[in-house]
Amino acid sequence: MSDLFWLTKTGMHELAHLHFADADASYESARYAVFGVPYDGTTSFKPGTRFGPRAIREISLNFESYEPSTGIDLSLIPFTDLGDLVVSRLPEEVVRQVADVAGDIVRDNKVPVMLGGEHTATVGMVEAVEPEVYIVCDAHLDLREEFDGTPYSHGCVTRRVLEMVEDVVIIGARSGDSEQFEVAAERTQLYSADTVRELGIGAVLREVRERIGGKKVYLSIDADAIDCCLTPGLGTPEPFGMTPLDIREVVRTLAPHAAGFDYVEVAPFDSGQTAAVAAQIVREFIARHWAAGR
Repeated sequence: MSDLFWLTKTGMHELAHLHFADADASYESARYAVFGVPYDGTTSFKPGTRFGPRAIREISLNFESYEPSTGIDLSLIPFTDLGDLVVSRLPEEVVRQVADVAGDIVRDNKVPVMLGGEHTATVGMVEAVEPEVYIVCDAHLDLREEFDGTPYSHGCVTRRVLEMVEDVVIIGARSGDSEQFEVAAERTQLYSADTVRELGIGAVLREVRERIGGKKVYLSIDADAIDCCLTPGLGTPEPFGMTPLDIREVVRTLAPHAAGFDYVEVAPFDSGQTAAVAAQIVREFIARHWAAGR
């Protein structure tokens, strides 16, 4: 798809082309469409996640195209990178922009893959994909009704998703006020970071797979699900979290069931390790989904 056609198709939304490694297919032939949302307008601690999509793309160039665990060369998978959305400053407008772009991708029978940017953008992805089950790895419950004067804060993402999806699974959470933990207990399936450590990620994922069956899934990875001592490039860091290997196992297990995916909240002011994990996880998602023949 030419940039002009994409701009025409999505109306007022402008996408500047920045390239994820091996995303060389045309839009017409692509099965997966990557795009970035460089937004951190509701950041409540350290800003910088707006630089996440660029950092993920840049470090993706470091990796071999061959993915050994699947035996697949990513250069042979038809996926494309549409570039970054030129975002509004208003979080509710960003959600609408993402929903418009992801909606076009879904209607064209492609799988949307979003690079964040703050987690707020995920609300638009879920609106477009319309999953039956929403699964998120996150340090935070994100179940506030509103935060800092807006219901579209990064701290309200899962609360907004609950308005669209009844079945929500949270993995790795370890932060939230008492009210949020009450909502999580009543309305979600919560596997805290402590539970993941006690049961093991394999046992958790066996339960999750039984839960989802053949249902349509959306999978979201917030970078801060991982212990901040391991990947410190985070806007809202939390210790005592999951490991990169845990997250890789989540994606390897659940990618075949997912109709959409995002990796968000990379704030690349570390030495590159947070973006490196993100780039590899994006590659894992695409390879595993493709290998499953979905």
